[in-house]
Amino acid sequence: MALQLLWIVAAPVILSPFEWSIAKRYMLPGRSEAVILLVAAISIVVVALSVALLLVVMSVMNGFRADLTDRITALNGHAVVQSTYGGGLEDWQGVLEEVRGTPGVTRASPLIEQPLLATYNGRAEGIFVRGNTPEDIERMAPNVLAGDLSTLQPGQRNVAIGSRLQQNLGIRLGDTITIVNPQGRPTPFGTVPRQVGYTVTAVFEIGLYDFDERFVIMPIPNAQTLLMMGDQIGMIEVQVDDPDNVGEILQPVVDQLAGRALVTDWRSMNAALFEALQVERVAMFFALSMIVLVAAFNILSSLVMLVRSKSRDIAIIRTMGATRRSLMKIFVTTGSVIGLVGTLAGLLLGTLILFFRNGIAHGLSTVFGVDVWDPSVRFLSELPSRTDPMEVLMIAGMAMGLSFLATLYPAYRAANTDPVEVLRYE
Repeated sequence: MALQLLWIVAAPVILSPFEWSIAKRYMLPGRSEAVILLVAAISIVVVALSVALLLVVMSVMNGFRADLTDRITALNGHAVVQSTYGGGLEDWQGVLEEVRGTPGVTRASPLIEQPLLATYNGRAEGIFVRGNTPEDIERMAPNVLAGDLSTLQPGQRNVAIGSRLQQNLGIRLGDTITIVNPQGRPTPFGTVPRQVGYTVTAVFEIGLYDFDERFVIMPIPNAQTLLMMGDQIGMIEVQVDDPDNVGEILQPVVDQLAGRALVTDWRSMNAALFEALQVERVAMFFALSMIVLVAAFNILSSLVMLVRSKSRDIAIIRTMGATRRSLMKIFVTTGSVIGLVGTLAGLLLGTLILFFRNGIAHGLSTVFGVDVWDPSVRFLSELPSRTDPMEVLMIAGMAMGLSFLATLYPAYRAANTDPVEVLRYE
């Protein structure tokens, strides 16, 4: 039986006009088979919903990972070079030249980043003071919401702050924020924290909640003065032409700076986060794939019902000379068309949901009174999406493949109908 089934399935699937006319009649059962039509319609809906859910979930998770990676690497680079024993990086000019001379490195720039405390009008927030070069500060221009980054000049006490930090402290442009460095200068009365006032002249929004809530940007010389670092810097930020192979590209740097500096790439810095995202992505794909399998069982049940209700018609067709292969092709085509229509409808529905995803999220938040996309939890300010064409093909192929497999048993039953037994009592 298995060999016979395999031979029938492997046979040419091009339908003759007779076979196609019968298949079309079975795709749209008459009023007497309303239950069969309802089951077939439910099968199409289930296939469409399962394909749409898979497409939406995978695209959103791809977008979340890609946006998170892009924003993190845009702010922190693909790797950082810092002192092996902590503290400032000495002789950083020589290290910077070595890094810039490495093949595959597109940009390397000095950087200072230090957690401190900021106060304004009785409010206090933990912050990260970030000292950047003029080129890096200028590169942030597209993220500026208000003010002017050109005011951030060495020797001038001007800073740019994140939009969330501005909201938390209630600061406006032109206000003075006080930054507290606990490592102050010793006095006869003990160590007094260093407190320096800075004028807020720009507000930026990176799109990462933690960065927009914590970061204060200033030129490197100003950060060195605030932190009393002298000529030292905190680290060197490195950008490469192939982020996925950053380890191989920077291996010569690791060998050259062994014992002098430590090289950490973006994967190591955010390993726990990206591993959790990958595990969640695989788990969601597996769970939602079960819905496609349920849809395939719906197709199977509708075809079984169709074969049982059409047993007399099948017997008559057999007596008129129709072959088993013809019947097999008719019922395989009927079930496959249900799967194809459901798959195409699901792809269209998923595309529409992705296009209006942020509006849908805001609507759900309004209806249920719950913030569906809380930036403080999700890291990103908006619901991202990035559709992978290969994943779309895989989802469509899986839905249509399972739909096709679901047609084999009913089609085999129809092909092996004994017309003598069926017509004996007619």
